[in-house]
Formats: sequence, C-alpha cells, structure tokens
Amino acid sequence: MRDTIKMTCGNCKRDNYVTTKNKRTMTEKFEIKKFCPACRAHHPHKEGKISKG
Repeated sequence: MRDTIKMTCGNCKRDNYVTTKNKRTMTEKFEIKKFCPACRAHHPHKEGKISKG
C-alpha cells in the first residue's frame, strides 16, 4: 500500500530525495521544507511520482 515518491525542490526543480508514503492515510500531495544540496539552502520540496518501468 506504500508508494515510492520523489521529492522535488520548489526552487531549482531538481529531484533530491526519495521516500515512501501511505496512500490510505495521506491522500493529498506531500510537501515539506528540506535542505536542497544544489541550492545549498532550505526550500519546500513537493511530491512527485516515480515511474515504474
């Protein structure tokens, strides 16, 4: 029931983190403020899907 998601920086649009989330308990898009190594600062990171290919 857990989906693998990637966390994309809201500032530079790079994919920095990979994590999982439970679809049943968290139905909305996940967003958290995390450190972006490319920007070298804390920015909001939004959820994006990872294609299963």
